Amino acid sequence: MNTSARAKNRNFRWGLLFFLAPVCLWLFLLIVLPHIDLLIMSFRAENDMGDMVWSLSNYRNFFEEPVYWLTYVRTAIYSVLVTFLTFCITLPLAFYITKVVCPRYQGFLTILLLMPFWVSELVRVYGWMILLRESGVVNHFLLKIGLLNQPIEMLYRDTTMVLGLVYTSMLFMVVPLISVLESLDDSLIEAAHDLGANTWSILFKIIIPHATPGIVSGSIVVFMLTLGNYLTPNLMGGKNSLWFTEQIYNQFIASFNWNQGSAFGFLLLIISSLIVWLGLTLSRQKLGKVVQ
Repeated sequence: MNTSARAKNRNFRWGLLFFLAPVCLWLFLLIVLPHIDLLIMSFRAENDMGDMVWSLSNYRNFFEEPVYWLTYVRTAIYSVLVTFLTFCITLPLAFYITKVVCPRYQGFLTILLLMPFWVSELVRVYGWMILLRESGVVNHFLLKIGLLNQPIEMLYRDTTMVLGLVYTSMLFMVVPLISVLESLDDSLIEAAHDLGANTWSILFKIIIPHATPGIVSGSIVVFMLTLGNYLTPNLMGGKNSLWFTEQIYNQFIASFNWNQGSAFGFLLLIISSLIVWLGLTLSRQKLGKVVQ
């Protein structure tokens, strides 16, 4: 290697270090360091003398109180359900935009999908509350056409909470699906149809296998966002629809018990990591491939 090549290589390394340093510093100061501090706090508890000692009592409390671990399991199950429903809704949408509609309208339809997400999640959730509340638009319409004799309360139910979570998560599933389906060769579908394959065979043998990286990528993002969502379950689910993030919030903010809240936070991180790992294993995908 001559002198000029060495100089270029050295300049490239310094340039790469210059651009990576702020990112690494941001990750360390705002993500790694706080998590290390929270992990230490989760193993600390007050003894009878009021002194902080090393203890597993914060994690033991989780298993001793049924409301904690039942909410924990419930949150994980509903997050998986929301992820599955989001996929079932967005796959036909993504396929229609990429393979059915005229190409000059694809961008317009994609923008229509993105437009609701230009406003904050709080505004969108309150929009659903205005529609579904007892004096809301839906009840007024059903009363007007005679389907109801009196208004019914549609909010503060598990089904309403799931509806809100699916709606707030759709963007993060439909974008990866649109991206991956654009690379699907239309001739494969046409050939399968000409050879006598039915719709379900084309779906499960051509479309879904090709879209698997996008499905896994979108599912990971939707699942993680749903599992850690606080606003939608709290506003649309009500007091009867317990969500584990509410338990974490209560420990940190209401009870000022940061040690217990830290333990709950890491338990949520453990279940999310396990389910994501299980999903990657079952789909035979690698994390580095699906996040590209």
